[in-house]
Amino acid sequence: MLNIEKKANASELTVALTGRLDTTAAPELEKRLLPSLDGVTALTIDMAALEYLSSAGLRVLLFAQKLMNKQGEMKLIHVNDTIMEIFDVTGFSDILTIE
Repeated sequence: MLNIEKKANASELTVALTGRLDTTAAPELEKRLLPSLDGVTALTIDMAALEYLSSAGLRVLLFAQKLMNKQGEMKLIHVNDTIMEIFDVTGFSDILTIE
């Protein structure tokens, strides 16, 4: 299960993810995140409480990154070692901004 918490502040949006971003949760994240990106120039995704990330979740992150490349920036914060390893193995650590 994935919990998605959004906090908007003018053109900045922070999305905190808690739980598992898997095949079941990825479409829900896509449905809730992408419409929120209109007019957003800074997207921050807080992964402090994210326990699991599947290829479906990676696809949503990549899509969001491509959108944000056109209108601003996207960064991932509080990425734990387990999720970071997934980013490293898949090469996503070279594509995404991780702080």
